[in-house]
Amino acid sequence: MRFFLRNIIPLVLPAVFLWFSFSCSQSAPQIARGTLRLEYYPSGTGSGVEERYSLYILPEDADGLEDLAVLYLYHDREELRWKLTNEDWRSEIVNGETWIGTNAIAMIDGERLPRGQFRAVLEDKGGSRGERTVSFDGPVSPRHDFPVFSVSDGMYRYTSAYPVNRLVCYSENGIYLRTLELPEPEGDIESLGLPRDARAAALWAEDPEYQTSALTDVVPLR
Repeated sequence: MRFFLRNIIPLVLPAVFLWFSFSCSQSAPQIARGTLRLEYYPSGTGSGVEERYSLYILPEDADGLEDLAVLYLYHDREELRWKLTNEDWRSEIVNGETWIGTNAIAMIDGERLPRGQFRAVLEDKGGSRGERTVSFDGPVSPRHDFPVFSVSDGMYRYTSAYPVNRLVCYSENGIYLRTLELPEPEGDIESLGLPRDARAAALWAEDPEYQTSALTDVVPLR
């Protein structure tokens, strides 16, 4: 009997230790913070505007951000769900923190998005989940008319009732380059300090108080 115990105990203890170490390394992801903003875009039908939510979360995972797999957004009252995989979402570094999300939460056929409370649910590759409530209680209809932006003969012009207006610059291939402040509704486009590779731009109009914004169509700079 002594021989049996002396031989089985060394075999059992390493197995238990390995299982315990493995189980402790598995931690559910957490959502430290989340934001939900409403954005307006020109409608694809040529009239009216299209609504999209911009959803971004600050994830935390002891196993690393590469362990994250899926981000869901639920609106339980309307029984709606949107799904983003780690190949769909964008990563943005803000003040040294990595946020993930999208600007493309929309309804089919351009229907109005529901307001109120949502659940953001983050899932890792092992199936563990963490969630956080995010909400949007802004206006049902736009508070401002959709802005107008144009560039002609080296001059930019915009009409906007939004309190904050910026120029979003793109390369010839449509790659985002930089966002610039617009000091006046009209002026010399070259005076803004455009990036050297900028070939097109759009107006980004924002109402921070109501967490809403609008992005015009992109127009050529020259």
